[in-house]
Amino acid sequence: MGNEIKVGHMLLGPIETNCYYIYREGGDKTCFFDPADSGNYIYDKLTDMGLEVEEILLTHGHFDHIAGGDDLRNRSGARIKCLDAEKELIENPELNVSMDFMGYPVTLTPDGYFKDGDELTIAGDIRCKVLATPGHTKGGCCFYIEEGGILISGDTLFEGSVGRTDFPGGSMSTLVRSLQEKLMVLPDETKVYPGHGAETTIGFERKYNPYATGGLN
Repeated sequence: MGNEIKVGHMLLGPIETNCYYIYREGGDKTCFFDPADSGNYIYDKLTDMGLEVEEILLTHGHFDHIAGGDDLRNRSGARIKCLDAEKELIENPELNVSMDFMGYPVTLTPDGYFKDGDELTIAGDIRCKVLATPGHTKGGCCFYIEEGGILISGDTLFEGSVGRTDFPGGSMSTLVRSLQEKLMVLPDETKVYPGHGAETTIGFERKYNPYATGGLN
């Protein structure tokens, strides 16, 4: 059990975004998901833990998931990547709603992109699968780590709910389809780490989430 996968958590930004970092116990490499704010703080905290940020992966491009990205990239040298379909939103402050919520532009220019179904190797040797889950945004995605039974769900899936779809590029019918076709097929014991709110499991959501059960269709 000395090399199990660990999930760390930081709550950052004006909308209390859940930010996660994954590493192997005993290792010194980590992958950071959705740097919502305070990139310098993230870097300093992880460095104090003896962890080197190798990758920065984004579930989607809304301002409250990317605002710390540039500082973290500059300090760590890590590359930022998102789903290819999210390029327009992440670079446009009108589409990523930063102008509406913050009153000033928050954007990122990713260093690279991935596609639905891509298999990534993160934090040294951890295998991670990209699951495109459009609906909250056009290029939203989740990250599934089968070895640890871990799903980083961003704003696709919350405990008992889903992300809002009234922002540019949102679609409730698309989001429900993503949820049912991509996430509800995962094992019950899969631990879900959402972009906001409490952790949950696929099994719990399959039973009690009305969007997952089809109760709202």
